[in-house]
Amino acid sequence: MKKLVVSLVVIASVLTACKNEKKEVVETKEAKEVEVNVAELNNVDLSTSMITWKGYKPTGSHNGTVAMQDADLLIEDGSLKAGEFTIDMTTIKVEDIPADNEGNAKLRGHLTSADFFDVATYPTSKFVITNVKKKEGNKVHVTGNLTIKDVTKSVTIPAMMSTANGVTTLESETFMIDRAEFNVKYGSKSFFDDLKDKFINDDMEMSFVVKTKA
Repeated sequence: MKKLVVSLVVIASVLTACKNEKKEVVETKEAKEVEVNVAELNNVDLSTSMITWKGYKPTGSHNGTVAMQDADLLIEDGSLKAGEFTIDMTTIKVEDIPADNEGNAKLRGHLTSADFFDVATYPTSKFVITNVKKKEGNKVHVTGNLTIKDVTKSVTIPAMMSTANGVTTLESETFMIDRAEFNVKYGSKSFFDDLKDKFINDDMEMSFVVKTKA
């Protein structure tokens, strides 16, 4: 009986820890004016730079990646000053369902449709850095204008920045975006009242890694 009680306490502690690890949704504000144009730098390695995503619903979750179409980082004296990432929404991939499973193509088709990101109308998304605040160690808080579909909001994302062998890496922590604020409406309780348990969470988990060319 004593072992059973101890086991239950351990399980409860683990569950509580997991619950407390839930990421907070990043606050969105009005978009800010961009002071630096970095469009001609062309110094990011697109083959090693990537966006990751994860969406949740009552019965589980799906996750995948999106590639970058173009990206630039302005780095001066080892500090990040500005940057711009263009995200190719036509490259949305689903990774939790095998590629040869028909469910993979079905989900990808739904995500790219007008129900979600309407890729035919909005083939790209964009993140334009407007401010970088250095924190302790290699940590930075990157503020920028995030555009998804026809909405642009200012968000601040915690990240790590490091340089090794001539390559600078900007890697975000995992953060949450409220998709409803960007008019991604399908299955959202922010727009529909009669979904019952058929809803999809508004909070979408994201992260990114951006590496410069050697």
